[in-house]
Amino acid sequence: MEQTKALNALEPFLALTKSASSPRAAADLVQRATSAPNTYIFAELLSSPQIQSLSSSPDHAPFLTLLQIFSYGTYKTYISTPNLPPLNTAQTLKLRQLSFLTLARRPEELSYANLIAELGLDGPRELEDVVISAIYAGLIQATLDPYNSLISISSVAPLRDLPPSSTPSMLLTLSAWSSRCSTSLSDLEAQIAQIKTEAKRRQKEEAEWNKEVEKLVESGGVGGGGGGGKGAKSDESGGGGGFFGGLGKKLGGGRRDDEDVDMEGDGDGEKGGKNLKRSFGLLASGL
Repeated sequence: MEQTKALNALEPFLALTKSASSPRAAADLVQRATSAPNTYIFAELLSSPQIQSLSSSPDHAPFLTLLQIFSYGTYKTYISTPNLPPLNTAQTLKLRQLSFLTLARRPEELSYANLIAELGLDGPRELEDVVISAIYAGLIQATLDPYNSLISISSVAPLRDLPPSSTPSMLLTLSAWSSRCSTSLSDLEAQIAQIKTEAKRRQKEEAEWNKEVEKLVESGGVGGGGGGGKGAKSDESGGGGGFFGGLGKKLGGGRRDDEDVDMEGDGDGEKGGKNLKRSFGLLASGL
């Protein structure tokens, strides 16, 4: 959002570069662009041929250097560079705001004392005014801590151009990041492959287990139904066919034994108990 707003603010000055045929007109364009509200990105203007032609004019070359400082330099760079054009009030505030954006990326440099020195200010009150103006301009989200003389940064708008010298280091950083991403992806793929292998193994074990259960059920059904016609007769007397019919038949046989015991020796508890155990043995052997 901030970048779009800054690019839209710079657009009229990019259109004016076509008519800036002389070094004086190009220098005036630099002054106007750096003084205008909401212009915080200058890379596209800086790369235009009309502005680059200022380097061949000794009288106007400092304006090219000034635009470079606004693009990716700091207020301290401006102070330490001789023979630069003086800044008006709007340019001074903007360059300090842009410098604060650069310094805000290094939390260890956000003490009042360091920022006052870096921005060329006279005291804490001026520093707070600059920070508050940057907050209201949407350049940064920060909290002032006058008691501890510190500034806490929440977020910084991406409104600073990259200097040409930063390209190699940025490429190294991106390359290292790409390597870390590749390593992470390889680890994830290995974990996914392991999970799939484990899932297939469990699926295979489950299928084999189901087959074993089916075989056991089928074999039990065939054994119980071996009585043929007798199984059908059992249905008439309340027993089922197949596996459960055979079980019913054995249970029935067990009851007849108990009845025999009762008839042969009514009251003989010890003999009746033995026959009862025999009946449960028949039931267990059938199961």
